[in-house]
Amino acid sequence: MLIHSPISQSPPHPHLISLSSSSSSYFLPNSINFLSGFRNSPLKTPLIIKNCSSVSQAYKTVDYEKKPGTTTVTWKTIYKRVSMMGDREKGSSGVLNQWENEGKTVNKWELCRLVKELRKYGRYKLALEVYDWMSKKPDRFVMAPSDAAIQLDLISKIDGVSGAEDYFKSIPDDQIDKRVYGALLNAYVHTRKKEKAESLLAKMKEKDYANHALPYNVMMTLYMNLKDHDKVEAFVSEMMQNNIDLDLYTYSIWITSRGSQGSVEKMEEVYEKMKRDVSVKPNWTTFSTLSTVYIKLGDLEKAEDCLKKIESKISGRYRIPYHYLLSHYAGIGKKEEVQRIWETYKTVFDYIPNMGYHAVISAFVRMDEIEEAENLYDEWLSVKTNYDARIGNRLLGWYVRKGDLEKTESFFKEMLETGKANSSSWEIIAEGHIRNKMISDALACFEKALSHEESRFWKPKPNIVSLFFKICEQERNEKGKEAMFHILRKTGALEDELFMSKLTLSKESAAGNELLNAKENEGDDDGDEADTFLNELQATG
Repeated sequence: MLIHSPISQSPPHPHLISLSSSSSSYFLPNSINFLSGFRNSPLKTPLIIKNCSSVSQAYKTVDYEKKPGTTTVTWKTIYKRVSMMGDREKGSSGVLNQWENEGKTVNKWELCRLVKELRKYGRYKLALEVYDWMSKKPDRFVMAPSDAAIQLDLISKIDGVSGAEDYFKSIPDDQIDKRVYGALLNAYVHTRKKEKAESLLAKMKEKDYANHALPYNVMMTLYMNLKDHDKVEAFVSEMMQNNIDLDLYTYSIWITSRGSQGSVEKMEEVYEKMKRDVSVKPNWTTFSTLSTVYIKLGDLEKAEDCLKKIESKISGRYRIPYHYLLSHYAGIGKKEEVQRIWETYKTVFDYIPNMGYHAVISAFVRMDEIEEAENLYDEWLSVKTNYDARIGNRLLGWYVRKGDLEKTESFFKEMLETGKANSSSWEIIAEGHIRNKMISDALACFEKALSHEESRFWKPKPNIVSLFFKICEQERNEKGKEAMFHILRKTGALEDELFMSKLTLSKESAAGNELLNAKENEGDDDGDEADTFLNELQATG
């Protein structure tokens, strides 16, 4: 089956949402969740910002030598070596040293392009090691403010906000500009530190660093995730009063904020205003956002109209729109459309990455078409280059929710043998134990999740924590509650306002009071190093 004819193979759309460029960048976080309130939406995040936004495009600056005039594949070769190295202790610096020991050279553009690719796939430590390697060669590589912004962003992801703050204090004054401030603002928003973000934005305004849409977009995303929609409206009004142009992302955030309040009419008011704004051209991401909201609000006819518009606006060999179409069509229960989009995807692209399989398997799981999902999982296993636990987790979660303990156990064992589980895998198993009131077994799984190498980027889901405390109260299990407090404290969840707001415990309950007290007492702890945040649907690349 073929996709609708409007899909073309023209060059990439000029208004593609990623603001990344070949130059260095300060980024909106991978984990910004524009629809955090839409728990049943087809995607956790409407496709508004992919991966990150680039300072160089947002600020029209390039702080290091331009891309070499001749086509170069050096960075690609080095990236493959870094990605495939068996000795993880060797790191990026070891690969780069070996490269130069072979008599080869590498310039700054290539190294920054290497960093960009490593960031794209979440290899933050390896990306930071590239900068560490460059910093030891000051005679060859001159660092610019944009490089400091990137390093601050990487440090925030590796060492948390406290590490980012320490690095910010160490940056020489002549290396600090609006991009560096923007990266720190992003780190605060990423970890829901509202007061610190507000304070920093005030400083940015004093320095005239907030005379464009980007910092406003970051802050509006924070307020929307905290369900403070009045603040979103206030920031839009402030932008208009100060003659700061609203951009594509501003409108997308505004549309989502209006829609999350349950008003189609108010949401459509924003869209109509966007259409009248000659400085902004709606693209396929706009219709993806609208579709998400319509699905949540139950207007499936309008949602499907938006999906057709997405298809008409896809241009070039760009994968992300297909991922979103798969999920959106699953959200409205259109199995035939999911199959059609998937078949077209396979004809357009010679190679299907893990995220492609993740998107289509998630779509069939969402529709409870488990046989289709299992067949695609087996197909993926036969062609994968590396095991991605997020794909297995989609099936594992379905088995747990359906109460199929035998299948859950056998599939999880297969996951461990075939690839590797991640923190979320262990949380899914813990959920099964909680539903069966096996508190000690659930806690053992949470401890496994905490001990995983990627646990810095993990927090248990609020609904699972709420269920855990409910069972503990029913069973009068005080030790279980105490152990969960410990887990929440170590993951930084007690300091996450959005996380705490999603807990469904009554304030009158013992667990509710204890959680509130634990949150209030967090200020006595030096727990910033544990307070990092990761949203699992990421913008896909």
